[in-house]
Amino acid sequence: MRILMACAAFPPFIDGGGPISAMIVAKLLRAAGHDVEVVNVAGEDKHEIFDGVPVHRLRSLNIDWNYRLPRPAWKKLVWHALENFNPRAFFAMRREIRRVQPDIVLTDSIENINVATWAAAKSLGVPVCHILRSTFLLCWKGSMWRNGDNCARACGSCRATSYGKKLMSRFVDAVVGETDFITARHLSEGYFPHATSHCIPGAIAPRDVPSPRLAPGEGRPLRLGFIGVHDPIKGLDTLAAAAHRLKGQAVEFLIAGTGQGNYAAALPEHFPEENTRFLGWVQPDAFFPQIDVLVVPSVFREPFGRVVIEAFVHGVPVIGARSGGIPETIEPGINGALYAPGDDGALAQHITELVQNPERIATLSQGALAAARRYAPERIASSYEAVFAELLRGAQPGRVPVIQDASP
Repeated sequence: MRILMACAAFPPFIDGGGPISAMIVAKLLRAAGHDVEVVNVAGEDKHEIFDGVPVHRLRSLNIDWNYRLPRPAWKKLVWHALENFNPRAFFAMRREIRRVQPDIVLTDSIENINVATWAAAKSLGVPVCHILRSTFLLCWKGSMWRNGDNCARACGSCRATSYGKKLMSRFVDAVVGETDFITARHLSEGYFPHATSHCIPGAIAPRDVPSPRLAPGEGRPLRLGFIGVHDPIKGLDTLAAAAHRLKGQAVEFLIAGTGQGNYAAALPEHFPEENTRFLGWVQPDAFFPQIDVLVVPSVFREPFGRVVIEAFVHGVPVIGARSGGIPETIEPGINGALYAPGDDGALAQHITELVQNPERIATLSQGALAAARRYAPERIASSYEAVFAELLRGAQPGRVPVIQDASP
């Protein structure tokens, strides 16, 4: 198949797991033999090959493109308004679709490249598949988190500022969520009324892990790790409170990652100094061999939680909060444990059980390695191929051919 993959962001621009996940999807589809070209928005218009993937980077279709940089309030308002339907993006993506002549338009997140892409593809008779990685379509902040808590549903202001996104979602033919949780959250709000829905988790390539993790040796503490952004929604306060409950036990905490603002700066003060090490930014491949168990204490409802499968592929079991899509990945007693978000007592109890029964580490590690095989790129590529094949079967009878011309 020829696939035009329109991405909110794509490496080398990396603002989290989204661009990395998009890169993985593009590469696994190319490895499966498909002709994939990525289109995304950047600071200049250029064609390039990035890590083996053809990429056309368009100049900003909105008033700016790097939404991670500080902007005045008026620019934020205009940017969000245009994200509901940007005529400039509509015409730009029609031209791109005509140029590439794809069988499928695959959108991986939608910020900047715009929901107008869906309308552009539909106007040219090309089936559309969208990958959900956040709640940006529901919430202008992309988190559905407000006043220190999760939003049960989209609030009035988010519904008002996302009306165009919801309207455009009717042009999507298939929607893919990395978990059932993230897809259901959108469907319950009336998004994607004409789309088939599918759950395809993120992919991760196997690592060279010779054998399951062994129990900590005599005299060595159990090493618990955290890796990620240092932000209150990631539940680090829960982990810190559990660490204080465990004083006197043979445990050690390794905290990797960085953050911004006063919260991140003060975080080391929340943990017991004697058995906590802050490592700063560390590559996952260098971090996971240092720990016995990963803790994912998010209080925010994670759409997927890619860090869980990154741990699994290294043979590291995971203790995770029952937040969002995380419970769909962790099997208690098989490759880790689950506890109620924010319950530091329950988290401390799970850790205590491993301290008292260190032989369980090897068993859970075996379960983690077995689970990692479910996320092998070949398996994930096959899942996408099945979705695309279904779309093309449905599109063929009434499909309008894409025609190259100079009109918008």
